[in-house]
Formats: sequence, structure tokens, C-alpha cells
Amino acid sequence: MAIEAGNETGGHRRIRLGMVGGGQGAFIGSVHRIAFRIDDQFELVAGALSSEPGRAKASAKELGIAADRAYGSFEEMARAEAARPDGIEAVSIVTPNHMHGPVAKAFLAAGIHVICDKPLTTTVTEAEELAALVQKTGKVFVVTHNYAGYPMIRQARAMVASGDLGEIRLVQAEYLQDWLTERLEATGQKQAAWRTDPARSGAGGCIGDIGTHAYHLACFVSGLQLDELLAQLSTFVPGRLLDDDVQILLRWKGGAKGMLWASQVAVGNENGLKLRVHGTKGGLEWAQSDPNYLWFTPYGQPKQLLTRAGAGALPEAGRVSRIPSGHPEGYLEGFATIYAEAARAIRAAAAGVEPDPAVIYPTVHDGLAGMKFIDAAVKSSAANGAWVRVG
Repeated sequence: MAIEAGNETGGHRRIRLGMVGGGQGAFIGSVHRIAFRIDDQFELVAGALSSEPGRAKASAKELGIAADRAYGSFEEMARAEAARPDGIEAVSIVTPNHMHGPVAKAFLAAGIHVICDKPLTTTVTEAEELAALVQKTGKVFVVTHNYAGYPMIRQARAMVASGDLGEIRLVQAEYLQDWLTERLEATGQKQAAWRTDPARSGAGGCIGDIGTHAYHLACFVSGLQLDELLAQLSTFVPGRLLDDDVQILLRWKGGAKGMLWASQVAVGNENGLKLRVHGTKGGLEWAQSDPNYLWFTPYGQPKQLLTRAGAGALPEAGRVSRIPSGHPEGYLEGFATIYAEAARAIRAAAAGVEPDPAVIYPTVHDGLAGMKFIDAAVKSSAANGAWVRVG
């Protein structure tokens, strides 16, 4: 049941990793550091952990990064690490959204693989430029849509691809939180402040922060491409500059329909990510609150509860499972799976070969699709809910 990458360190040295962002006071940086250590495939050896040089140095010291590899800026880090014989092989970007593009471009230009948080950038144009640079450099580029790493999400994707649901008709995703029900950003809370600031978050607030996760999950499992959407982006909290609630109708290429609801003001919801996919032969339901379980209903039959390690579990789920049945694998392990897949792809690139076809991770093209989704939704909402073609 153990994930394949979990035992590779015995035959391979750890991949030298750097990090940009994620210093003192950051949330997602610590999540990434836990995740890439789970399968022991990476070693954090360098960092530009804050845009404030003093905090960057102090953060690096806390993490055991050598003083000569604790950088005051990402530009300095890219130049210095590219020049070292023992320089980093990959960089993890965990900054606010507006820095994703500039940082990624600098490290790609330096010949370094990139693992980047979502959304990819803050504009479609910048995302297209980044995708072109990835194509030009040939470097591995991974977007950390971590929910694509859950075993039962991998199972759901495989079941759809094998035709167990028949022709897909309906795809519904939702991601509900309540942490921004009040104007938390006005208190100086760091995570709320940048997520509600157009200069750092981009044109989308809730839609960029969690709506892109729901959208990627819907695409990842269904295998469908979005054709057009009709969006209503709302800002319920007075004084807030970006949307905090998103309600969207979806028309998929091929004729399937769907809905997406993302909210950060839905009181009573902590992190309610759910996905439903229905076809001509059956339906699937998954919720992050019970990640080891996938409900499958063949048409005309009782619901079947599929578990990560139980009867009905597919190899696609087992491949990314680490622990025995009955023990939950969740958020951190989902991130770890994305890092494990990144490690496989980076090792394959170093060997000059293609990774195993089973290796799956969100790419720069998934990130570009997410940016086109945000852009179309913002335009649709501004046009009072007009249908807008995506990409």
C-alpha cells in the first residue's frame, strides 16, 4: 500500500530544494515543508523566505538553512543557486499570488524545476507567458492542486476514464468556508490581508483562493474541458475589495452541465470541499471531510461505499496510499502525493527519459486553465451574469 516514492531515498539522494516565501507568519509554507518531507524525497537547502531580508534570514536560521544560502531576494537566490555545483534542482514557490509569475520565470530561466502554489499567476497573459517559458526550457513545472493527490480522487478519475459512469452529464463542485465572514483583513491578519488585496491576489478573491481548487478537481476527475460559464461573484462583507462568494453555472464541451459554488462567508463550513459526477450509468460523490470514502451508485442499484483500501479499491488509489486501511489520509498526504509525483518527474528529467505514465500531477497547463476560468468568471459577473466562453 505504500506510495512508490516513499522507499526511493534508499536508492536515490534527496532532491535539493529551495523555497521562496513561507517564512515566519506564513501558513502554506509550513504545509509544503511537512508535505515534501513525508516521502523523504526532498531536502530544503536554500531559501528566500520573505520579501523582508531580515525576516528571510531569521526564518532560514529557524529551518536550519545555512547562512550563505539564506537569501534576501528570489533574484539573488536564482543567480547564486544556478552558479553552485550543489545548487538547488527545484524551487517551491509559496508566496502571495502576485509573485508566482516573476519568481517562476526567474528560476525557469536559471534552469531550475518549479513547484508552484495556485493560482498560477494573477493574469491570463502572464500565465500564457509562463506556459511558453516552460515549453521552451523543458523544465518540470508542478502546480500544487493538492486535492488531486487524494487516493479516492485518483480512484474516481480512473472510474470515469474506464466508463463506469457512462457518458458524463452532470459535474458539481463546491468549496465552502466561513473564515472571512467578518472583515478579518481590517485587523491586520496576514493571511486575510493579502487574499483580499487585488494588488497581491489578482482580480479574484474567493474564486482564486478556493474556487480554482474546486474547478481543477472537477476537471481532473471528469476529464472534461469547460466551454462556457455564467458567474455571479459577490462581495458580502462591506469594505472588502474582492469577491467572497462565487456561484457559477458551467457548460462543458460535449454537452455536460454543472455548477460550482465557492464561499468564504458560508457560516458553519470550515473547509467543505465536495464533488459530484453523474453519468448515464452511475454517479460518484466525494467529500474532503471523509476523504477515504467514495460513494458510487450504479444506475438502478443501491449505493456502494468504496474505501481506500477495501473491496473495490483500484490500483490508482493504492498507488498513492501510504498507511493501512482504517487510518485516514488527508490534506497533508494529498500535498505529499503531489510532491512525490514531482520527485518522480524530476528524477526522470535528470535521466533524460519520460516519467512513468502513471505519474500524474497538475501542470502549468492546468494552472493556465485555472487563470482562464478566473478571468471568464470575473468578466461574466461584471456583465451581470452573461455567458462567457472560457479560453
